[in-house]
Amino acid sequence: MAKRPESLPNRRVVVTGMGTVCPLGNNWRDAWQSMVEGRSGIRELTQFDVSEFEVKIGGEVRDFHPEAVIPAKDLRRMDENVQYAVVSAQEAVADAGLVIDDGNRDSVGVVFGSAGGGYGFLINQNETFLKSGYRRISPFTISSILPDAASGQVAIHIGAAGPNMAVASACSTGTGSIGEAWETVRRGDAEAVVAGGTDNPLLPILYAGFHALRALANDAEHPERACKPFDKRRDGFVVGQGAAAMVLESLDSAKARGAEIYAEVVGYASSNDAHDMVASLETGRGSAMAMKRALDKAGMAPEEVDYINPHGTGTALNDRAETAAIKTTFGEHAYRLAISSTKAMHGHLMGGAGALEAIACVQAIRTGTIPPTINYEVPDPDCDLDYVPNEARQTEVRVALNNSVGLGGHNASVIFQRYED
Repeated sequence: MAKRPESLPNRRVVVTGMGTVCPLGNNWRDAWQSMVEGRSGIRELTQFDVSEFEVKIGGEVRDFHPEAVIPAKDLRRMDENVQYAVVSAQEAVADAGLVIDDGNRDSVGVVFGSAGGGYGFLINQNETFLKSGYRRISPFTISSILPDAASGQVAIHIGAAGPNMAVASACSTGTGSIGEAWETVRRGDAEAVVAGGTDNPLLPILYAGFHALRALANDAEHPERACKPFDKRRDGFVVGQGAAAMVLESLDSAKARGAEIYAEVVGYASSNDAHDMVASLETGRGSAMAMKRALDKAGMAPEEVDYINPHGTGTALNDRAETAAIKTTFGEHAYRLAISSTKAMHGHLMGGAGALEAIACVQAIRTGTIPPTINYEVPDPDCDLDYVPNEARQTEVRVALNNSVGLGGHNASVIFQRYED
C-alpha cells in the first residue's frame, strides 16, 4: 500500500471569472450594477397563471436566449435550471479568459449544484405520461431530472474532464459549491474549477408548496418592496430563479496565464443545525459554527472581516437567528460590520442564491462598494446590526464573508479576501 503523504497541498486559490443569469440581469456586470443602484428585479409573475395564488410575485429571469450559446438539439435535453447553469458557466469561463483544450481539460473541474434538479422537465414528462402513456416519454428524462444534470452538462459544454460533483444542500448549495471547489483546487486535484449553483423553482406545484410553508412575502401593489430583510415589518421571502458561476483557479495557474485576479478565496466551512427541516435554530448556533470554522481555516480573527452578505431571506425567524449567529461569531465587532442582503432585490434563487451573493462579495472587495439592503425602514430590536439600508456604501472592503442557510439545517460560509501577491 502506498504511503499517504504527511500533508496535502495547501495551494492559494483565486477567483478569475464570474457569470450569472438572474432576475437582475443575464450577465454579472448588469446584475452587479442593479445591486449597486438598489434596483429590484421582483415583479408580478408572468411564466404561469398566478390568478388563483394568494401571492403572485417573484424574481423571474427575463429576456433569456440560451440558443445563442447552446445548440438547439442540446436545449431540448435540458431543464431550464440546467440552461441557466450552462450559460452562466460559459460566461464565467470566457470572463476568466480560460481556454480549455486537450492540453488542460483533465485539470479543469466542475462543482455545480441545485437544490432539487430538473423540476420542470419532470413535471412536463409526468403530464405527457398521464395524457399519452409511457411510450411518449423522452429518453432524456432520467438524465435531465438528476441533481447532477447541471454539473454534467456544464462539463460537457465547456470541455472540463477533471473532478466533477454536484452539491445539493438546499439553499446553501451555491455557497457550498464554491467552498468545495476551493477545497478541490487547494488540495491539488484540479488547476481550475467552475463552481456555482442553479435552480428554477418558479413552477406552479412548487409555488403552491412555498405557499403552504406560509413564508412568502406579499405586496401585490409594489412587488419590488415586498422583501424586507432585517426590517421589523418583514413577512417572508420572494422566490427567484437563476444561476451564478465562478472560476476558481490555483494562484500559480492564474499567474502563468496572466489572468486578472478578482479576489482570493481563503476559507470555507459547513455545518448542520440537526434541529428541523424548515426552521432555523433561534440561537443561530449552526450558522455561527460554519462562520467560525471558515475563519479558523482562513487563519483570520473575526475583526478582520469587513462585510457579510448574509442569507437574509426576510423571514422573521431566519433574520433573527442569523443576526444572533453573527453576534456569537464576531462579538462586539458584529456592530462594526457592514451587512447587506441582496435577496431583497433578486429574490431567493434557492440553489443559485449563494453563488450570486458570492459575486456581490467579490465585487465589494474589488470596487469598495457595498450593495444596500433595500426596503429597510423600521429597525427591529432583535436585528440591531448595520444592514447598509437602502443606499450603496463606498468603503474599503478587504475581507468579505458569504453566509448561506438551507432547508434541512444546512449552513455554509465562504470567505473572500483582496488578492495581494
